[in-house]
Amino acid sequence: MVLIIDSLIIGGVRFVLDKVVQAVDKELSDDTVLREELLAAQMRRELGEITEEEFARTERGLLARIRDIRERNRTPAPPPGEMRIAGVEATFAGEEHEESAGEAHETEGADHRRRR
Repeated sequence: MVLIIDSLIIGGVRFVLDKVVQAVDKELSDDTVLREELLAAQMRRELGEITEEEFARTERGLLARIRDIRERNRTPAPPPGEMRIAGVEATFAGEEHEESAGEAHETEGADHRRRR
């Protein structure tokens, strides 16, 4: 019974991770959003909402990202199973996380003082 539940959980996690990988792959290989951002920046410049310098800075960044995507799309993808997730980076922000971090820091300081 436990073996069946474990295999169902593992299958569910694998399914979710496959969907995440597909979504990330689609996001990394599609430059449509970036081209829309570039068009919006051009319109904002024409309407006087941003300066020429701000537009140039935005344009440089967007064009560099579009070039990266197009270059990535030209190189052949590795065969299935060849790629592995090497790590995940997560960042938490907000008041509730800052308070927790402050409490943890205070606890670490108290522990350090007790060890002396």
